[in-house]
Amino acid sequence: MVTTATPAETRVLLENISWQTFKTMLAEMGTERKNRIAYDNGIIEIMTPLMPHENSNRLIEVFVGVLCEELGFEIKRSGSLTLIRDDLERGGEPDSSYYIQNEFLLRNKENIDLASDPPPDLVLEVEYSKPKIDKLQLYAAMGIPEFWRYNGTVLRIYRLENRQYIEVEVSPTFIPITVREIPRFIQESKQNGEIATTRAFRTWVRGQISDLVED
Repeated sequence: MVTTATPAETRVLLENISWQTFKTMLAEMGTERKNRIAYDNGIIEIMTPLMPHENSNRLIEVFVGVLCEELGFEIKRSGSLTLIRDDLERGGEPDSSYYIQNEFLLRNKENIDLASDPPPDLVLEVEYSKPKIDKLQLYAAMGIPEFWRYNGTVLRIYRLENRQYIEVEVSPTFIPITVREIPRFIQESKQNGEIATTRAFRTWVRGQISDLVED
């Protein structure tokens, strides 16, 4: 019997596109759409998420919320916020983005302009398939302090240092929690359900915090 993998997303590449054309496309496509667009060096990537992609994205967002609650952090969820830098001629729409350290600066803002506002403190890209644009370069250029990538199996954590990302074992935002364990909970949710798994995740986080206090 031949088995085939369920697709998690589709990606389309457009080349030799000017920055102004990219911005026009964004305006004409509007915000009521499922796909996410990135632009870098004349290339546009259009990614359309399917069920496995979106389910992983939403679960990780729940877990990030739990982490903030248990560690006493405020959070502003900015979702697939369109991140535009005219001075760099780069743009992207991550799967999820969060203001945590800078939440208080953006708490009451409805519109975010990266020309004057800080970028999100953390962005997530779910990448079951290989992206056509180098997101490490894209988000590093925008000065985003922390970047997570999840490929359906492994969660990789990157910290911005000297304008480039280095992979790290522990999230700078959520020290001391070993957030690279999150994929285990995503898999458990397929057997136990999302609510039960969220409870288990919260218990696990509290255990990690308790162990630190005892040490």
